[in-house]
Amino acid sequence: QVQLVESGGGLVQAGGSLRLSCAASGRTFRSYVMGWFRQAPGKEREFVAAISWSGGTTNYDDSVKGRFTISRDDAKNTVSLQMNNLKPEDTAVYYCARRVGWRGAVSASQREYDSWGQGTQVTVSS
Repeated sequence: QVQLVESGGGLVQAGGSLRLSCAASGRTFRSYVMGWFRQAPGKEREFVAAISWSGGTTNYDDSVKGRFTISRDDAKNTVSLQMNNLKPEDTAVYYCARRVGWRGAVSASQREYDSWGQGTQVTVSS
């Protein structure tokens, strides 16, 4: 099992930037797809971005394309989400997650992720 801890959330004005980090401990996340999801108040958790085990493939929800960038550093066991040009509708708790299956394919389905962090709050004011 892998333990995931998110950090970097906070309060920012619309148009600002934040960088979220997810640190993995325990069983390594190397060779696993990693993803970011978010859950806004009163809404279901939704996909944000994912990165392949090699780092060579990324996938984004249409709502964040061109604004968010996911990256990974396997030497540091971290996955990051750079968020630029933030909008009030980006306000949510952000979770990182590890997909099941060694060297699996990038996926936007949260049912395919079995390890989750506790989440970090991102609030964007207008």
